[in-house]
Amino acid sequence: MKMNWKNSMFASLAAVVLLATGCGGATADTVTLSREVLLDKIKGGWAGQTFGCTYGGPTEFKYNGTIIPDEYEIPWPDNYIKWWYDNEPGLYDDVYMDLTFVEVYDKYGLDVPVDSMASAFAYASYKLWHANQAARYNILNGMKAPESGHWKNNPHADDLDFQIEADFAGLMSPGMPNSAAEVCDGIGHIMTYGNGWYGGVYVAAMYALAFVSDDIEYIVTEALKTIPAESTYHQCVSDAIRWSKENADWKTTWKLIEEKWCDEITCPKGVKDPFNIEASVNSAYVVMGLLYGAGDMDRTLEVSTRCGADSDCNPATAAGILGTMLGYSNIPEKWMKPLREVEEIDFAHTDISLDRAYEMSFGQALRMIERGGGKVGADDVAIRVQTPQPVRFEQSFEGLRLVYKKTDTYRNFKKQFVHEFNGSGVVCTGRVRAKKGMNDYVARLEVEIDGRKEIVEMPADFARRRFDIYWNYELPEGDHTMKIRWLNPVEHANVVMDGILVYARK
Repeated sequence: MKMNWKNSMFASLAAVVLLATGCGGATADTVTLSREVLLDKIKGGWAGQTFGCTYGGPTEFKYNGTIIPDEYEIPWPDNYIKWWYDNEPGLYDDVYMDLTFVEVYDKYGLDVPVDSMASAFAYASYKLWHANQAARYNILNGMKAPESGHWKNNPHADDLDFQIEADFAGLMSPGMPNSAAEVCDGIGHIMTYGNGWYGGVYVAAMYALAFVSDDIEYIVTEALKTIPAESTYHQCVSDAIRWSKENADWKTTWKLIEEKWCDEITCPKGVKDPFNIEASVNSAYVVMGLLYGAGDMDRTLEVSTRCGADSDCNPATAAGILGTMLGYSNIPEKWMKPLREVEEIDFAHTDISLDRAYEMSFGQALRMIERGGGKVGADDVAIRVQTPQPVRFEQSFEGLRLVYKKTDTYRNFKKQFVHEFNGSGVVCTGRVRAKKGMNDYVARLEVEIDGRKEIVEMPADFARRRFDIYWNYELPEGDHTMKIRWLNPVEHANVVMDGILVYARK
C-alpha cells in the first residue's frame, strides 16, 4: 500500500517557497510562508483538535481491546460541537489543558520557568486523571517537576496524558521539531516520563513538520526521528508505520498492534485489562489514522476513532496534525460548519475561546521563528527548518516484570489490611469515598512494609485526590508483609482498595 501522498491544493499556495527540497527524507533549509498562511495552518490545527475530540467523544474508552464495529454509526449532526460545549464541556479536557500552557506563555513570555507551568496546571479548576492527577497531587504536596512525573513517583508516567496536550508545542514551533521537543522537555516531565514523555514529543514534532510538508508519510516518519530508536515507543510506532504500508486493511494492522504491544504492565488500571491508556499504543492509532486517511479528513477521523481506546483524544490529535497541514481554509465544510458556531465561546475552566487561541499561538509562533534563527516580516515569515534530532533516552519501570494483579475490593477498610507478597515492588489502587460536603476531609493511612512506616494522605476532594493509595518500586527482592491502617476513620467516609499489583525484577 503506497502512502506517499501529495495534496494538489498545495500547488496553488504560491506563498509557500521551498528553497531546498523536502522530498526523499531531506529537509529544506528555509521555508517562507505568508503570515496569512501561517495563521491559517495554526487555526487548522486548533480546529482539527476540537472537532476531532467532538467526533470521538461518544466512544471514549467504551471500546477497549476491540475495534469499534462498522455497524456503529458515529454521529455528526448539525450543531454537534455546540451541544457538547453546552452539555458536556469536560470532553475538551485535552484542549483546555493545552490552553493552560499557552496562556502562561502568553502572560510571561517564552522563558517562563517550568514551575510556573506546573503551578498553573496543578491549581487549575478542571478535573484530571491518571498521570495528570498523580502529578497534580505531587505538586500540591511539595514535589516539583521533573520528579512529579518520574515513574518512581507517578505510576502513570507512561500514560498518554502529555501526548494529548502537547499540540500547543508543535503549533508554536512551525518547521522546528527540535524546538518543539525542547518545549516538551520541561512541561512534559511535569506529568510523564519515558514513553509518556515521548508521546508528547512525537505529536509536537508531527505538528511542527505539518507546517512545511504536505506528505503524510514524510511527516509521521521524519517526526519519529525525535524519539530514540532503542525505546519501546519508537519500536511500537515504527511497527505501526511499517504495517500500515504492508497492509491495505487498517484492521489487519490494528490486530498486529494489539497482539504485540497491548499487554502493558505500567498503568495500574490497564494491567491485565483491555483498558489501554499507554502512550505508544495510542500513538500508533494516531499514526494509523493519518496514514490510512492519506490526507482525507473524513477517513483520518474514521480510522483513528474506530481503533478504540482513547477514541476522542486520538482523532483529535490526528485531525489537529492534518488540519495544520491542510490549513483552516481547506478543511471540508462538513467539519467547519459546527465549529464556527463555537469559535467565540470560551472553553470550560478558561476565559479562552478558539478565536483567542488562534491569536495566542500565532504570536508565540512568530517569536519562536525568530528565536530559531528565522525572520518575521510584515507580510511573510522565513522559517529555518530543523532536521529532527533524537531526545535523550529514558525508560519507565525499567527492569520490572509483573508478578500478579489482584482486583479484590476491600470496601470495609476500617480495620487493618495485611498483604504478604514476594517481589520488589507493589502498587495499591483505590480512593476515598465520602459523603457530599466532605471535601475538606483527608484520610490518613499508615503504610507499613517490613516494619518501615509511611503516612499517606488521601483527600476526599476529587480535584486534590491521590490517584493511587500506595506504590513502591524499590523494595529489596524477596518476601514482604504490608500493613495498612486507617488512622482517622470518620462516619460517612470510606477508603476503597480495589487492586494490588506486585512486581519483581527481571
